[in-house]
Amino acid sequence: MKTLSEHKIRQFLKKYYLHFNAATLVDASEEYVKLLDSGGKMMVTLAGAMSTAELGKILAEMIRRDKVHAITCTGANLEEDVFNLVANKHYKRVPNYRQFSPADEKALYDEGFNRVTDTCIPEDEAMRRVEKEVMNLWKKDEDEDRRRLPHEYLYELLLSGILEKHYEIDPNDSWLLAAAQKNLPLFVPGWEDSTLGNMFVSQHFKGKLKHLGMIKSGLHYMEELIKWYKKETTSHKIGFFQIGGGIAGDFPICVVPLIIQDLKQKAPFWSYFCQISDSTTSYGSYSGAVPNEKITWGKLDGDTPRFIIESDATIVAPLVFAYVLDW
Repeated sequence: MKTLSEHKIRQFLKKYYLHFNAATLVDASEEYVKLLDSGGKMMVTLAGAMSTAELGKILAEMIRRDKVHAITCTGANLEEDVFNLVANKHYKRVPNYRQFSPADEKALYDEGFNRVTDTCIPEDEAMRRVEKEVMNLWKKDEDEDRRRLPHEYLYELLLSGILEKHYEIDPNDSWLLAAAQKNLPLFVPGWEDSTLGNMFVSQHFKGKLKHLGMIKSGLHYMEELIKWYKKETTSHKIGFFQIGGGIAGDFPICVVPLIIQDLKQKAPFWSYFCQISDSTTSYGSYSGAVPNEKITWGKLDGDTPRFIIESDATIVAPLVFAYVLDW
């Protein structure tokens, strides 16, 4: 008789995940696999603090094995994967964070930590270390009158190898490094709502960077997304796997109604949709909207396979990815 550890993830999930959100997880995973097996591609969106949660340990492998073909993420997820790469051993985990008093929080601040739930990011070893290196790229582009998208700077930084001496985790566990190595299409709406975005503006205020407009914006990302979607859908179905909600999910899914309703051009709907969410539907939030609502907005068709898994993304996403990888 096999022990539990000898069962593959797919076998385990199919045997024990039979009802409610557990069953939806299996159904969504199977449809993900079917889409890829039919020659389709998948857009993954990252909201929340997935990089700090170290989702990169499995997402990087999904990228390397061509199970993810484009990513839309928040500015925080973009940079926090790099922060974790260069400063992981300086992070502090505080499992008792629920009992923290304001004085406890102030003590962390005074130590130079920024808390994300149970994980504290070190200001100097992570944020300032990356700022110093990316600032050199910003300044070089300004001197050469060149404009780029936010993620392109981090791609160059990682591929240059200049940060390698600071690596504190296995680089194979960095999803952004895996994405850079494949030059994966990446879309980062609202990048200014991030630590590096704040730092960029601060450098402008200090007079060290002259032009705020040297960094391309979310409008440019939408332009690139339109080009990517139109090109890829000529020969592939494209699915949409959404982790969390907010701008990371809403921004890219809107490319379809944009093409159809605003450009007045033909475009297929997204061919698959799954969201991992803990948002409440009745509060009127986009994050909590059931997938059927997206049909009325021209994002999904009536027969698009669609799923919502109401659970913790840090638990669910690795299981779905492991299922897809057939671990």
